[in-house]
Parts: sequence; C-alpha cells; structure tokens
Amino acid sequence: MDSDGSRIAQARHLAAAFLTKVRDDHGVPVAAATVETVQLIVSELVTNARKYAPGPALLRLRVTGSVLRVELWDSNPVLPVAKAPDPRRIGQHGLEIVTTLARTLTVEQTQTGKRITADVTLDTDAE
Repeated sequence: MDSDGSRIAQARHLAAAFLTKVRDDHGVPVAAATVETVQLIVSELVTNARKYAPGPALLRLRVTGSVLRVELWDSNPVLPVAKAPDPRRIGQHGLEIVTTLARTLTVEQTQTGKRITADVTLDTDAE
C-alpha cells in the first residue's frame, strides 16, 4: 500500500463519487451529511487496513434500498477490538468512530483475513 496516504484519499473520493452517481443517475436520496459520514467510515476502515494488514485490501460499496453497505476485506485475520473510551488516548479511535456512525457494524473472520461491514442510512431525513 501507499506510504503517503494517497490510497486513503482515493478511497474517500471514490466513495463520494459513488454516492453522487447513486443520487444523480438512479434517483436514490442521499443526504449531504451522509456523504461526509461515509467518507469518514471509509477513511477509518482503509487506514486500519493500511496500517495492520500485511497484504491487499478490498473495498466494496453496495446500495440496497435506502442503505449503503460499506464492506472492507483485508488480509489480516485478527479481529479489531474497540478500546475503552479514553479522551486522553491519541489515535486508535477508528473502530469507535465507525461504530458510532454506522447503523450496524459487523466484523468477521474469513479464510484469508477478515471482513468489516458497516451499514449507513443514505437519507438521514427518512429516519
């Protein structure tokens, strides 16, 4: 993976472009705040994969009804564990952030690593 964070920025950009296409080309309501939320979730997941996975990672975005599923697979089989909240801790808040922002979050081991799945409601006005 990259050493300067360009893959993380690219993943954020691709998530925003995907949501714009979903909204503009398919007429699915997507709140502006949701785009920012998804970009942050993608950034946290890709950052963790970049830091901890020894091999490749795969990001997949899929819309089902009014929900966006953000799925990140990486080659590290170790499941992340959220640390106890500590405002003095610098860093390692990624899983806390994703858990707070996502409607649901699942983490599972696969034969060759792990998959983290976060579901996000696209139109926050619809809730």
